[in-house]
Amino acid sequence: ATSPPSAWMQFLARFAARNAMEHDRFRPLLLVIDLFCVLVLIRCVDRLLNRPWEGLLTLVFSFVLVRSRMAACTSQHALISVKPPRASASFGSDRRAGNVRFVSATSCCPGSRKLGLVCASNSQSSVIEPAKLPSSPESGSTPKKSSEAALILIRHGESLWNEKNLFTGCVDVPLTPKGVNEAIEAGKRICNIPVDVIYTSSLIRAQMTAMLAMMQHRRKKVPIIVHKESERAHQWSQVYSEETKKQSIPVITAWQLNERMYGELQGLNKQETADLFGKDQVHEWRRSYDIPPPNGESLEMCAERAVSYFKEQIIPQLVSGKHVMIAAHGNSLRSIIMHLDKLTSQEVISLELSTGIPMLYIFKEGKFIRRGSPAGPSEAGVYAYTKSLAKYRQKLDGMDQ
Repeated sequence: ATSPPSAWMQFLARFAARNAMEHDRFRPLLLVIDLFCVLVLIRCVDRLLNRPWEGLLTLVFSFVLVRSRMAACTSQHALISVKPPRASASFGSDRRAGNVRFVSATSCCPGSRKLGLVCASNSQSSVIEPAKLPSSPESGSTPKKSSEAALILIRHGESLWNEKNLFTGCVDVPLTPKGVNEAIEAGKRICNIPVDVIYTSSLIRAQMTAMLAMMQHRRKKVPIIVHKESERAHQWSQVYSEETKKQSIPVITAWQLNERMYGELQGLNKQETADLFGKDQVHEWRRSYDIPPPNGESLEMCAERAVSYFKEQIIPQLVSGKHVMIAAHGNSLRSIIMHLDKLTSQEVISLELSTGIPMLYIFKEGKFIRRGSPAGPSEAGVYAYTKSLAKYRQKLDGMDQ
């Protein structure tokens, strides 16, 4: 590898870099240095003939002057203009002089510029201590670091067909009074946790749970369902007040978060179906990972659509720092938890989720940290708040005073 330039050369290079835009001002000074070098060399020859020691010192001094003059010229001509930053990392053009060159390196972050001193040989080059230049005000702000975000998972409250012990699947039935109370209690448990966006399935029981839960939140923002089923529905449901938008939470419905489709079992009584087909067969349909009921979905098939939607639509929200709540169903949520907790197909089939009980995850630095189920507002200490969630709760306390 090529040896790095001397400290003297680096000093002169940096000096030339700082004054590159005004190098014409130093041209007379350089001419004076040239003249002085010539006079020193003449004096040197005279001293060498009469006083060898003084001549030797003068020779060394003249050598330093000549090297300084050469280095100044080299540094001056080796400097290139720094180009504005672009979207991707790249290196600017360079002009070689000796073994020193300056290159401008643009970074992927807008507003940042780097200028590096490079030692170059015929075969390879290496950057030496690139220095970051300050961003200009016109370049805009740099991207904000992503902070932790909350992810809340809630299985809907008891539905009318849960109460009747019927296979529900993708049949759209509402909550029972008990299910309404479960949704309200779930809302009380998460009333101190920030929520920026809500995702639900396209089924009414999950949407009711989301709405009732958010009505208990201390921030008192209004959940509003986003209608995108048609251009007209989207246009007619627009909100034109910016202040109202700030006091609202978008609710996004997605069929991908629907309950597992139970095919020909939907609407049948679970006990009667077990008596008809056999307890073991029904248990296999309900609890196996990859065996679907007749003309229905297996848990594996449900997981494929639910986890895919979670990765494509919900994780980007968390990465951007937004706090997300998902109100969905037993099997679609089991699929997502399988992905978050890295469960095996055998572990997930034994996972049970109670209706109306929220699960909390913290997304931080690309990882999901399971925090369990938040305690109700009157039960302190069971659920440990993170630092940012504790600050949010303090903010809510301040708003209530």
